[in-house]
Amino acid sequence: MTEFWETAFNDKKEMWGMKPAQSAELIKNFFIEKKIKTILIPGIGYGRNAQPFIENDIEVTGIEISQTAIDLAIEHFGNDLTIHHGSVTEMPFENKKYDGIFCYALIHLLDSEDRKKLIEDCYNQLNENGYMVFTAITKNSRQYGLGKLINKDRYEIHKGAKLFYYDEKSVKTEFEKYGLFEITEVEENQPMFLIKCRKNQIKQQT
Repeated sequence: MTEFWETAFNDKKEMWGMKPAQSAELIKNFFIEKKIKTILIPGIGYGRNAQPFIENDIEVTGIEISQTAIDLAIEHFGNDLTIHHGSVTEMPFENKKYDGIFCYALIHLLDSEDRKKLIEDCYNQLNENGYMVFTAITKNSRQYGLGKLINKDRYEIHKGAKLFYYDEKSVKTEFEKYGLFEITEVEENQPMFLIKCRKNQIKQQT
């Protein structure tokens, strides 16, 4: 995975441009409404999705596996953000907790064990009553079912890129015990779910 992302960033630099994803703009508004002051962005890339938060005085910390991407982020944003160099599978990188976590188009790139660990690690780094929001590719993607089948709903579409495609059932299976309270759909370059969770909203066992 490291080699895949380093090659991608080296070849294309700001491969998605500098305009933030629609999801980042939506969640910026949501975080402002909830008075979120500090956020963590696992898989921050070169920082385009940090921009809406920085511009609204939300303190941003990121995690990024590609040094090339980190260098680009520093070039664009300087000291306006902090980035830990490493894989999200190695979280946590610090003891700090955050009011919010925004994880864009990352979780579907992981296998089931790493997805479970990422969700749990993000939840554990939230302050009390904090929010975490994930975007994840859905089965409505035109790519669903293409490429090499790895296991259920997970396909290798090209070398190094293995995608797990979510439906509402799999979202609930993976997120429900971590304060899941809303699943909505948003159209990016692929159809995505916006998955919102709140700490301390864990379902009580009856």
